[in-house]
Amino acid sequence: MAGATHLRFRSIPWPVMAKVEDPEQLIPVQIAHFIFSPQHSVGKARKDRLKEALLRWHPDRFETKWLKKVVEEDREAVKDGVGRVVRALNELLNPTDLFG
Repeated sequence: MAGATHLRFRSIPWPVMAKVEDPEQLIPVQIAHFIFSPQHSVGKARKDRLKEALLRWHPDRFETKWLKKVVEEDREAVKDGVGRVVRALNELLNPTDLFG
């Protein structure tokens, strides 16, 4: 993404294994499958993987660095997608929140 100047929702490398066409496809189970994949962050603990992903996808950081490069018509979908990713990561980091 570093050299791109006109990003679209579909061009964002979302943290899931499959291609994503809309924010509704960014669900916790798919994000967990990606983050905890044996090929992702080899040798890192589960909690460390989640913390790194939370830093990468933090809405303020993402907005400052990338959102201005997203075409106007996709910005709301990208914001929604980033929010869904962060909520899923937080649920994975604090699994007790899922039940209480």
